[in-house]
Amino acid sequence: MKYFTELFTRLDQTTKTLVKVDALKEYFHKATDKDKLWTIALLSHRRPKRTINRNYIKKWAAEFSELPYWLFEESYHIAGDLAETIALILPSPESRTDNSLTYWIEYIQALGGLEENEKKAQLKSAWLSLDATERFVFNKLITGGFRMGVSQKLMVRALAKYTGIDESSLAHRLMGNWTPETTTFQDLILSEDANEDNSRPYPFYLAYALEDETESLGDTSLWFAERKWDGIRGQIIVREGELYVWSRGEELVTDKYPEYEVLKEKLPNGTVLDGEILPYKNGQPLPFNLLQTRIGRKNLTKGVLQKSPVIFKAYDVLEWQGEDIRQWPLEKRRTQLESLVGDVGDPVLHLSDLVIFNEWRQLAAERDRSREFFSEGIMLKRKDSTYKDGRKKGDWWKWKVDPLTIDAVMIYAMRGSGRRANLYTDYTFAVWDGEQLVPFTKAYSGLTDKEIGQVDRFVKKNTIDRFGPVRSVTPELVFEIAFEGINKSSRHKSGVALRFPRIKRWRHDKPKEEANTLEELHQLLEVYG
Repeated sequence: MKYFTELFTRLDQTTKTLVKVDALKEYFHKATDKDKLWTIALLSHRRPKRTINRNYIKKWAAEFSELPYWLFEESYHIAGDLAETIALILPSPESRTDNSLTYWIEYIQALGGLEENEKKAQLKSAWLSLDATERFVFNKLITGGFRMGVSQKLMVRALAKYTGIDESSLAHRLMGNWTPETTTFQDLILSEDANEDNSRPYPFYLAYALEDETESLGDTSLWFAERKWDGIRGQIIVREGELYVWSRGEELVTDKYPEYEVLKEKLPNGTVLDGEILPYKNGQPLPFNLLQTRIGRKNLTKGVLQKSPVIFKAYDVLEWQGEDIRQWPLEKRRTQLESLVGDVGDPVLHLSDLVIFNEWRQLAAERDRSREFFSEGIMLKRKDSTYKDGRKKGDWWKWKVDPLTIDAVMIYAMRGSGRRANLYTDYTFAVWDGEQLVPFTKAYSGLTDKEIGQVDRFVKKNTIDRFGPVRSVTPELVFEIAFEGINKSSRHKSGVALRFPRIKRWRHDKPKEEANTLEELHQLLEVYG
């Protein structure tokens, strides 16, 4: 745990990429193979399952610290981080241990099978044998809120420097359905055929948002253009007569989409397709919120499947007849994909059609029509591009349609978390319905640090009422809210739900009386919902 805590501290104290890479490389040199594996798992979002309810953790921490629970809660709201709050208020350790990261993770996992009183005793014993920084890291592990400020891409870079294996190979080895309990560092990272797994997907190639003018991309004949679909990015894999479906979040979701089962027989063995899991009915895409009705359900009823059927909108082929073809130029992969989709001939598998254009202004006009196709915009891909891993600039760009906007009044505010725990950064917005303000969305991004400070001072001076960490404020400030889509919602008083809401700008020029109305919000729903 000592080495891991040192790593955590070094990473938390810097924002410089090279310093983080060096810290990770040094850690890999010092840590045991098992601790290395758990560190890789944590940075790949493979965290141990939570074994104690957070409310119990808070209750016992207050008790061990001899604090009234209300005072503990107030301290938590000020600190903004449960792990940090507990680490600060607990008494000094009674003893010191030198156990490894693996030991403490297995310790946490073993708590799941214990009775409540046994959990309490074991938790107290752990807290009283760790110093403040180690407690903080331990608390992060046990509460499930673990963050280290390191992306998987950066971790792979450090691992490549440590092992001498190229980043692309390592990124691929880290994909798939592995855990530290099912493999070893040797098998996963160092073996020539690391952790053979027929279900393993490829790292996804991600596009950057296009910020420059399209003319900067040069000759239009060098580029393919497609619609950008609003679904879930996924890969369909058929190997050894079995079908696997992966989401971009590295989640194996085969059982969630039984419609794809027919492809097990129709796609040749050794095929991997990249595309979009897309809700689709009567020849057109459906709103994304219908797809959300399937996410997280343990049982997919006939009604759910009928309400939100899916297709797979394929736009790339990564493996063909068992061969990794990501190094083929896109134009060649596209030809293979077109032939494959045509041969399969099943309505569940669609080809993502190309948008034909000869001039950039012609494509701009097509982009402006995106919502007619229930699309988010345009994807641009160089015809000679290979399929890379992760987010890379140059060959693939997403050119999203301008967002929808509406002016709204802030009516509630809540403190942020972490470094913004003392600032009110999370806001609820409302529109007018006659003489009343009706809440319709929340947003917490889009303001500068200076603006956040100004809003925070306004909230503290203009609080009407308090509901735990939430403050009701004088309805005065107007903000322009941007969002990607709008749908009906029976869960919200306004009757609508927004897709990716965020603050576009603070409307200092607009009084609250001139904010938009619920009727105008519903008009947007009729046009774009």
